[in-house]
Amino acid sequence: MRLAIALCVAIVSPVAGQVPEPDTFRGEPYLAAVPDSLSGAQVIGAEEALVLWNDGAGFVDVYPRTVKPDGLPEGTIWKEPRHDTIPGAVWLWNTGYEKLTPAEAQRLADGLADLTRDDPDRALVIFCRADCWMSWNAAKRAVELGYQRVNWFPGGIDDWQANLGPDLVRAEPAVP
Repeated sequence: MRLAIALCVAIVSPVAGQVPEPDTFRGEPYLAAVPDSLSGAQVIGAEEALVLWNDGAGFVDVYPRTVKPDGLPEGTIWKEPRHDTIPGAVWLWNTGYEKLTPAEAQRLADGLADLTRDDPDRALVIFCRADCWMSWNAAKRAVELGYQRVNWFPGGIDDWQANLGPDLVRAEPAVP
């Protein structure tokens, strides 16, 4: 009986470690195992990321930003948490959510256009943290926007720091 149950579970469950690529954008929880693929994009590891970095590809960090909360009592001192990123990366914060506000969608579109100098064939590397769906979502959007050389780096900042260097640098958020 146990063997029959195990076989049924194996047939309907994905292989351990394999996450199917969804048809649409992924929401909560964003920190979770990610797929091994992204249609229309190249999935890369740390070594490929470093080669692309050395070749001058555009690096896009989509890690979310903690902004000053509305309604803080007068006189409250707000210090935005520091975020470190890969040197030369553009921090297009909050552009990896499942659903984007119009301002977030515009930030992504404008940021990608600026970074590629309106050349859809310029290589892009899109990342966040390891096992973060925000980078997958943003890379999927870049593909949908017509970029031809989208590289999704699912190991992101964590993989870069653990395997390569150069050291991370303080990120400055793209405006607005």
